[in-house]
Amino acid sequence: MKEEAKAEFRAQQEECGGTEDEMEKWCYVNIRPDAHSFYWLYRSTHADGWLTRPLVMWLQGGPGASSTGYGNFEIIGPLDLDLQPRETTWVQSANILFVDNPVGTGYSYVDSDDAYTTTTEEIAEDLYTLMKDFYLNNPELEQAPFYVFGQSYGGKMGVAFSERLAQGIAAGDINCNQAGYAMGNSWIAPVESTLSWAPFLYYMSNLDEYGYSEVMTYAGYSRDAAEAGDWELSTYWWGQTEYRLWDFTNYIDFYNILLYNVWDSAGKTARMSHMDEFMFGLKMAAKHNETIAKKLTPELLADPLDDLMNGVIMEKLAIIPEGLVWGAQSGDVFDKQAGHFMRPVVDIVGRMLTNYPDVHSIVYQGQLDLICDTKGAMDYVQMLDGLWDGLDEFNVAPRSWTTDPESRQTDMFYKVYNNLKFYWVMLAGHAVPKDNGPTALRMLNRIFDDVDSYP
Repeated sequence: MKEEAKAEFRAQQEECGGTEDEMEKWCYVNIRPDAHSFYWLYRSTHADGWLTRPLVMWLQGGPGASSTGYGNFEIIGPLDLDLQPRETTWVQSANILFVDNPVGTGYSYVDSDDAYTTTTEEIAEDLYTLMKDFYLNNPELEQAPFYVFGQSYGGKMGVAFSERLAQGIAAGDINCNQAGYAMGNSWIAPVESTLSWAPFLYYMSNLDEYGYSEVMTYAGYSRDAAEAGDWELSTYWWGQTEYRLWDFTNYIDFYNILLYNVWDSAGKTARMSHMDEFMFGLKMAAKHNETIAKKLTPELLADPLDDLMNGVIMEKLAIIPEGLVWGAQSGDVFDKQAGHFMRPVVDIVGRMLTNYPDVHSIVYQGQLDLICDTKGAMDYVQMLDGLWDGLDEFNVAPRSWTTDPESRQTDMFYKVYNNLKFYWVMLAGHAVPKDNGPTALRMLNRIFDDVDSYP
């Protein structure tokens, strides 16, 4: 950031805390009046020292799912839900910045109803404001290669933020060594993803011809509403498609198609994937489905992550406002974004590839995910036709693979052309680093080392 711009930008940092060894830092940032964003930074434990390592921002999905909770304690943070060390934590390779985003998510909060965001562009602007403040207060990280990793809806928010960041860097408004953004099982072309569910499950033996036809009919309603420009109605029919799909698949797990949500006689389910969005989806389904509503017992709704974040973690952080209750998934945030939930951001991906060739655009997919399945991701890449002149070359570029060092089984495929990288991760669902931690960590290090680039 230019010195005069620094002088004009009022530091928004409100209150911070951290560990005695300074390896962790957490802060509130007043990004707008009545809008308070929370982040938690972990400095890398890499043997070469944290100053030598990239900075990764992790954005959870939803919208309204908490990065500091779910992304941290269930996916890539240094400790798991039982507060035990995670062998495949990304902190060993990078400085990790978890952001509860949009405001109203997790520990982030608003003072008034009109402080919520309602568009993807507003989310991107909030994240940009937060990062301007972050670098002002952490200038030692300005030169660290910066990556945005977004899972699910986080990938959609991440690409929009990445474009806003690139614009700010070009204008000299912020100092940042922008290296890339990654869309992990992400909601980039929502209509196409929804339309891909039935074909995917049909060929995986989860739907017969009649079930296929019914699910496609409901997905078609969502598509028709989107084509008419009624995005909230498209979101409604997306939800109805999920419920109709459950009717034919005995409650298949949307985040790993090898699993099913098994109910016992007391109305509990194993919740094998334990996704925040899954529990939110159940609660929303209960509004429309009496059978599901009867199954939502207090025992089922009890969540160990809620207990952790509202208990010992809140005590550790010590700056959380009195009376704030952490939640894994904010229904208010989701509802406020209903008009943008089904809107695609493929055009932004195209602009990033074309206008910012030094910034890597990364797609990675767990093969077992349904909600943001691989077919949907491969479809939105083909939608770059006319938006990026490298698509034809990407399509014919060689596809390579890696093998697990112990089992020697193929664990990942990848394809690269210029600044577009696509990773297919085996034996993983929606949350790739959670389902296949060793392979996800190897993927991360490949991205950092850029070993996939072809001459």
